[in-house]
This record gives sequence, structure tokens and C-alpha cells, in this order.
Amino acid sequence: MKKIIIENLITLFYALIVALFIRSFLFQPFYIPSSSMEPNLLVGDRLFVSKYSYGYSRHSMPFSPKIFKNRILENTPVVGDVIVFKTPADNRTDYIKRLVGVPGDHIQIINGDLYINNIKVIKTKIKSLFNVTCGDKIIDVDFYEETLPNGKKHISVYKKEGSMLQTDLYVVPENHYFFMGDNRDCSRDSRYLDSVGYVNFNNLVGKAKIIFFSNDKKIGTLYQFWNWNKSIRGSRFLKKIN
Repeated sequence: MKKIIIENLITLFYALIVALFIRSFLFQPFYIPSSSMEPNLLVGDRLFVSKYSYGYSRHSMPFSPKIFKNRILENTPVVGDVIVFKTPADNRTDYIKRLVGVPGDHIQIINGDLYINNIKVIKTKIKSLFNVTCGDKIIDVDFYEETLPNGKKHISVYKKEGSMLQTDLYVVPENHYFFMGDNRDCSRDSRYLDSVGYVNFNNLVGKAKIIFFSNDKKIGTLYQFWNWNKSIRGSRFLKKIN
């Protein structure tokens, strides 16, 4: 009996080591808790983030141990990537946003349009007066397909009324990045210098790759199996994140 217990403990130990290796160096699961990336990411989406996409920093590891100062095996992020990062405010909280500006870029919203290095980002209206969530509220928005300067396209939404029209000019510092949520008027992101602001390269955790599971908690939790036919969003399973 003692031998069986020891063997099981050894097996469990190796399983934990393998899981820790996968989580730290390959893929880590994340849960979407807010509506800041709607309609592309919904509250209740669960996704995999690749930890190797931009190399590794201390924030690649659980609890962000101070084992090395800078990134190793680093790769440069691409504008348009959806990225998980640690917020500069506490270097602990995970945020997920879209990369809009790289070091040296000039970012500004003028008359409701996004400008990157004095070039207006092309946006084409897709839908009007379509509802998305903002916390506990439902807001009326216009859907747009935006084309970033490098040609990458994504869907973003702006409030039909009361959308942010003007911002200061943001100049992205060296070794930092500028992020925005796709739900533009319901996102605390780099536009808010007091809480998020410019994000250091070392704070990047990884690139969002694919949704592996999704459940609408407004209808029912995972424990409420009698609501699975309504709460589980099967159409979002294995959906690639653009």
C-alpha cells in the first residue's frame, strides 16, 4: 500500500511539472471576464495564449518570479495582434487588448477616427444600432471593419451616441506598446495613462490564439448542466482569434 501511494505521488509530481512547463513555455488558458473586446471576444470565452510568440519574461512564469530582468528569445509584436499583458499599475493583473501602437508611433483619436502616425485608420461601417454589452449595460453601437496601416483587419465597435471623439496625442515610448479594446467606448486601455497607459515589452504575457470553450454565464454557469443547451456557445469552440 505504501509503495502504491509513493508511486501515485511521484506520478502526480511529474504531471505537475509537465503542466507547469506547458503553462510557462507553450500555452496558457485564459478566461474573458469583461466586455472590452466585444464583439470579437465575449464574456465567458476561454482561450489559449501562446507564451512563445514574443519570447519570455518573468511574467511568462506563474507569480512573475524575478529570475531574469529582460525578455529572452524575444520576437517583435505586430500591430493588430490580440495580446494578454500585465497591467503596469500592479504588474499582476492580466488584461487582453489589441496592439495599436509600437515604439515611436503617434496615436490619437480625432473627430471619432483613430489616427496612427497622422494616417487615419480606414473603417467601413458594417452594422448600425447593434447591441453589445458594457459591464451590466447594453449599448447601441456601430460595427466597423478597421484596416490598420499594416493591412491587418478587425472588427471594432463605437457607441452610436456619446463615443469618444477627441484624445490627446500619445507618443509611444521606447520598449513600450499602446493597446486598445475593440469595444472602443467600453475599454480601460492605453488611452488612460493613470491606470494602464503604455505597456512595457516585458509585461507582455502572450498572443491570444484560439477560443477552446465558451459559456454565457448570464444564462447559466458550468455547474448548471440543465442550461447547457442554452448557455454553451458551441459555435465559438476552436474559433481562431483575429
